Amino acid sequence: MTHTSPSDTNASETNASETNASETNASETNASETNASEAEERADLGAAGSQLSTAPREESAVGGPTLGVVGWIRWFWRQLTSMRVALILLFLLSLGAIPGSLIPQSSADELKVQTFQKAHPTLTPIYEKLQLFDVYSSVWFSAIYILLFVSLIGCIVPRSWQFVGQLRGLPPAAPGRLTRLPAYTTWRTEAEPEQVRAAALALLKGRRFRAHTVKDAVAAEKGYLREAGNLAFHIALIVMLVAFAWGQLFKSEGGKLIVEGDGFSNTLTQYDDFKSGSLYSTDDLAPFGFQLDSFTGTYEKSGPQRGTPRTFEAAVTYAEAGGKDKKAVIRVNEPLKVGGSKVYLIAHGYAPVVTVKDGRGKVVFHGAVPLLPFDNNITSTGAIKVMDGYRDKNGKKEQLGFQAFFVPTFAGAGKGSMFSQFPALDFPVMALTGYHGDLRVDSGLPQNVYQLDTSKMKQFKVAGGTGVAQRMLPGETMTLPDGAGSITFEKDIKEWASFQVSQQPGNGLALAGAIAAIAGLTGSLFIQRRRVWVRAVRGKDGVTVVEMAGLGRSESAKLPEELAGLAATLHAQAPTAPEAERADAEPAEPAEPAEPAEAEAEAEGAEK
Repeated sequence: MTHTSPSDTNASETNASETNASETNASETNASETNASEAEERADLGAAGSQLSTAPREESAVGGPTLGVVGWIRWFWRQLTSMRVALILLFLLSLGAIPGSLIPQSSADELKVQTFQKAHPTLTPIYEKLQLFDVYSSVWFSAIYILLFVSLIGCIVPRSWQFVGQLRGLPPAAPGRLTRLPAYTTWRTEAEPEQVRAAALALLKGRRFRAHTVKDAVAAEKGYLREAGNLAFHIALIVMLVAFAWGQLFKSEGGKLIVEGDGFSNTLTQYDDFKSGSLYSTDDLAPFGFQLDSFTGTYEKSGPQRGTPRTFEAAVTYAEAGGKDKKAVIRVNEPLKVGGSKVYLIAHGYAPVVTVKDGRGKVVFHGAVPLLPFDNNITSTGAIKVMDGYRDKNGKKEQLGFQAFFVPTFAGAGKGSMFSQFPALDFPVMALTGYHGDLRVDSGLPQNVYQLDTSKMKQFKVAGGTGVAQRMLPGETMTLPDGAGSITFEKDIKEWASFQVSQQPGNGLALAGAIAAIAGLTGSLFIQRRRVWVRAVRGKDGVTVVEMAGLGRSESAKLPEELAGLAATLHAQAPTAPEAERADAEPAEPAEPAEPAEAEAEAEGAEK
């Protein structure tokens, strides 16, 4: 049996510990060298994939307490000008426009707003506080609009300068290990390295790559239209926002109802209603006028589309200031363009001609009375007002008013009501209810010309009618009781058309912006920004080693396909060397291909 002394034991333990320490230090050294190598490779690949996009780099936020006032301002500006915030603001702008399409707007139709407010007394105060009746001029909508405008400008300006710098620069040099890139191929050839690089440079330039030779490799890049399209899209958004603001500030829009034979002059007093932008001046009204010669409307008479308009047009005679009269036809979506304005045909109805006489047979009113339709078959209502010239049987001055109900094609006889069953003048009937007294037109309060204020009037009792109203055919006369006179429904029934005269100075700019946005979006979606490197070096055995690799801004199956096509073309000029098929052939710079997961991680790091 062999015994070990304590001193021998301590010596062996000391040697073992020294051995373990040296092995540990060696492993730590190797690990640190490996990490350093991987860091260098990542940096190399990051340089290769740099500037594939003009998107600003994300910077880590600094702790709140150490920012200071200037730091917080910079942080807020970075957040506001980020594309993420721009998209959020654009989404909020879209959401904010929803109430403007669902709730009546004062800028579009004040009458509808008043009707809505009367029907919803509980919601009205809430909507008024939230400015939901004036969405597009509200404080909150304007704030979103202005923030979006500033965000887009702050995002696009630096990216535009960065993109200009990329266009003036050259593609970066090839990374040290091309095998790390997502698309890669290699072969060995007997051609000289200089010949391979020259052939690769000519090939890539022939395929419209921006290419140049850097040391032992050719670097090439293509797909700049992707970033150009991306910038064009966002610039087009700014153009559309400017056009929208310009149009809202300088627009004018007015409506006018014109009976056949009557005319219109483009002055403020001639409009039935008129709205304009805050910076618009009535001095900017274009000097022109037109007359409605006739209106033509035809309708489908049978089938499921019965009553649908087939012809809907207004023949007019118009003239600009000092110009000659011209003829034109205005149709739906085919406006008359005159004097920088557009005249749209928006509605149509009937204007029965009536004659009112007093008890002595004197004509106190004669003319066409436009009535407003309220259904698709042009069932219409309105008011006939005799304000001056009428005297009762005792010679006392008085005013007359008639509530009119008109149907172009009568139906409903014997059912206690009347309605129209077709929009054309096939069987016109008008029912009149008469009143006498004070029309309240001189009360100082605004009054709707199509409605009758009967608060200070008394109703005529009609013996030949229902006791309240009388139905009349064209040519018939209703005699008022107690010698009060008569009203005749003339056979002549005129038609009227409603026109909208508008000036929208930003429409052309908005259209150009929309077209540019579509073109830019198409380019940014379907064009890929990518880079290709071709390295040709002489191996240890004297044979040239050719390596080709590609890197795109985003993953796509087209990049490997494109690289394969380029490699096939270059291979035809520098074919594989016969001895390269030997198994012991080694490249000049041996490199193990990365594992798939590791390669993807490296590619993602390069793209960033």
